[in-house]
Amino acid sequence: MKKWSLFIGSYAGIKVFVHWTFWIIVGWIFMMHFEMGHGWTEGIKGAFFIIVLFACVVLHEFGHALAAKKYNIPTRDITLYPIGGVASLNRMPDKPAQELVVALAGPVVNIVIAGILFVLLYVNDELLPISKIDHMSGEDFWFNIMAANVILAVFNLIPAFPMDGGRVLRALLAFRLDKLKATTIAARVGQFLAIIFVFLGFFSNFWLVFIGLFIYLGAGVEQMHESGKSALVGFTVKDVLIAQYTCLSPTETLGNLVQILQSTQEEVFLVTENNHVHGVLTRKDLIKGLSSYGNGSYVSDLMRKDFVTVDTNMPLQQVYEKLMSNNSQFATVLDDGQLKGIVTLKGINEMIMVTRERKK
Repeated sequence: MKKWSLFIGSYAGIKVFVHWTFWIIVGWIFMMHFEMGHGWTEGIKGAFFIIVLFACVVLHEFGHALAAKKYNIPTRDITLYPIGGVASLNRMPDKPAQELVVALAGPVVNIVIAGILFVLLYVNDELLPISKIDHMSGEDFWFNIMAANVILAVFNLIPAFPMDGGRVLRALLAFRLDKLKATTIAARVGQFLAIIFVFLGFFSNFWLVFIGLFIYLGAGVEQMHESGKSALVGFTVKDVLIAQYTCLSPTETLGNLVQILQSTQEEVFLVTENNHVHGVLTRKDLIKGLSSYGNGSYVSDLMRKDFVTVDTNMPLQQVYEKLMSNNSQFATVLDDGQLKGIVTLKGINEMIMVTRERKK
């Protein structure tokens, strides 16, 4: 389960979570109705409107996720936050044309929803002028949902990287430029627009401030990530392989490992039996286990079984992507099924820094 998030279901193997902060916007809309002099009924309708709108946001994120799945890129989960949804793809496609499809898939879903509602409203003679749009009103519910989906599609296509429009911009630039250069340009455009969002947010809708900060920080992180990947070109796992490591038995008690903690600074230990890895135990987990469960607990009770495994000849770029997407600090290394060692994110980051210094 995801920390601080409520699991609400899954589709195509993709879990959907609602972060606790999402309910802030639902409560805020409910309270806004009271400030405007509306009663309980209008407040509930307003909160329901937000929930239905965010259901459309979930469909938007599934558009990205299912488009990525066509290119064999899995999505870990989709999480709803007050400022929107996030589909946690393992990675973005490397080919510009594929990234373009994945980026556009979300807004297309909103346009399709708006199109279906347009037809239904037209058939029932319930279409209204644009001036009638009022998200704070319980009236004309489906007309407002249709209008909100159009706004979502248009807003997401603003070229503010890493929003959908920013990814479209990077994909278009990547047809002519290398990906790092395309990312750098898209990130700078995104950060410039983020500053404008923050400025406008102080005078209009304060949510724009949060969105602007999210875009500014996100663009910086994406640019640094792509810069790191570019520095790893030509390197493989062998270049950062840690071949000397401590192995633990799954039946060993934690009390017997105190001496190991004092004699080594290793951050991760492999739990093996007959040269087969059963799990991994981090230094942090070991110390926490000693404190919480005592000396008599077994290694098998604390070890992690969901660790990342890579091959000795795997390009370091791919390993970097894999560790980042799985939010992992290390991976076990195998060669023809035989354990060869471990590779750590710390080691890869050091390789990135060394490569950058050499280029300077």
